[in-house]
Amino acid sequence: MRFSVQLPTDRVDANEEFCTAQAIAENAAAAERAGFDACYVTEHPFPPDKWLAAGGHHALDPFVSLAIAAGATQRIRLHTNILVLAYRNPFLTAKAVASLDVASGGRVIMGTGAGYLEPEFAALGASFFDRNDRSDEALIAMKKAWSGASVEMTGRGFEAAGNTMAPIPKQIPHPPIWVGGNSPRAIRRAVDHAQGWSPFPLPAIGTRRTRTAAIESIDDLANGIERMHDYAARQGRKEPLDVNFVPFGLAMNTRQVPSKGELSDQFGALEAAGVTWLSVGLPTANREVYQEALARFSEDFLRVG
Repeated sequence: MRFSVQLPTDRVDANEEFCTAQAIAENAAAAERAGFDACYVTEHPFPPDKWLAAGGHHALDPFVSLAIAAGATQRIRLHTNILVLAYRNPFLTAKAVASLDVASGGRVIMGTGAGYLEPEFAALGASFFDRNDRSDEALIAMKKAWSGASVEMTGRGFEAAGNTMAPIPKQIPHPPIWVGGNSPRAIRRAVDHAQGWSPFPLPAIGTRRTRTAAIESIDDLANGIERMHDYAARQGRKEPLDVNFVPFGLAMNTRQVPSKGELSDQFGALEAAGVTWLSVGLPTANREVYQEALARFSEDFLRVG
């Protein structure tokens, strides 16, 4: 099992603690010292007020945050969790990802999802109702651009009539792509276009708001993994797929970490179900609390040194 830990760049209510260049660099370096395999950031470029009032959040731009993290570290991977492709022109996104991958020495993991906040799409001038089709199309377009070859492709809102991108990513053919979401469409997208699937815990009551399927137990997750493998077999896919999951009780900015015993049991069950990566959130009352939580998690689960 490998671990990606949240860099709390969503804590814009505490900019000095978490969102300055110094704070991001310090936290990323602490995560690397603790032995985490990756650090992740989220994004919301222009969220709606009603969603914020109901508990939603802002975040720094993910590429700015991860570029700072890259400069402060040597080994830890840089994980977008998640990047909404349908907000953007795919070639601009491909350029940003390739630039970060080159600058970091090949450490990017591109976690992506279809998105679910319709008012945010509207504010960004992005079509909401075809976001799934445009997400699939974006992945095809980005991989063409990352090849370094001349691209001829017409899509929704763009036309490349012989265009070339440089530099190409450090990782060949491109950074690993993990598709977020619990829905059958997300599973198909992961198998058809990506190297991993990133489901997350979601109670049934939250499915309407987030527009994806519920995962309320490890059994629910195991069923999804089985569907993923079945679809991959039907498609003739031979390459393995990572499964990256947010453990129950360790969502972003969690306030109370479950006991070591509870987490050990859960991690073992998740690994048995087929999970290969875990994306964990730790307490973020302040920077000291966060870094102490990194060290404690490391001592309990990462066995550094």
